[in-house]
Amino acid sequence: MNIYHAVSTDVKEMHQLIQIYSHKGVVLPRTHLSLYQHLQCLYVMKENNKIIGVAGLHVLGEDLAEIRSLVVAENYAGQGIGRKLVHHIADEAIKLGIRRLISLTYETEFFMKCDFTAVSKETLPEKIWIDCVSCPKLDCCDEVAMIRFIA
Repeated sequence: MNIYHAVSTDVKEMHQLIQIYSHKGVVLPRTHLSLYQHLQCLYVMKENNKIIGVAGLHVLGEDLAEIRSLVVAENYAGQGIGRKLVHHIADEAIKLGIRRLISLTYETEFFMKCDFTAVSKETLPEKIWIDCVSCPKLDCCDEVAMIRFIA
């Protein structure tokens, strides 16, 4: 199992995998167009040419980036794939000079195992002003903001 930069032919399969978790309310939905537009910051883990995990790295500011759309195929859950994707995203963020990596999540236990700690959303104004202001959950967001200092 290897991690690759996503390519355009991965979009339909990534979308299907993300949809499974967005219907469960675990991640926000992504459109095909959104995936195409952010292709350069999406990574996939594949086994036998099949996508079994997805993660995105979204830069929010000079030293801040977010892990987005982190999902793993259900039949691969618990095998360390999510953790490998997080570590890959952290390595890519370091290459870009990013020092703070965040996630807004319901999966707090998972992110704690990946060395993230919970923080107040108010300590992340870059996230709020860039993304949260247009999010349908703005007034009722129940996700937990988590941060990991990586460099």
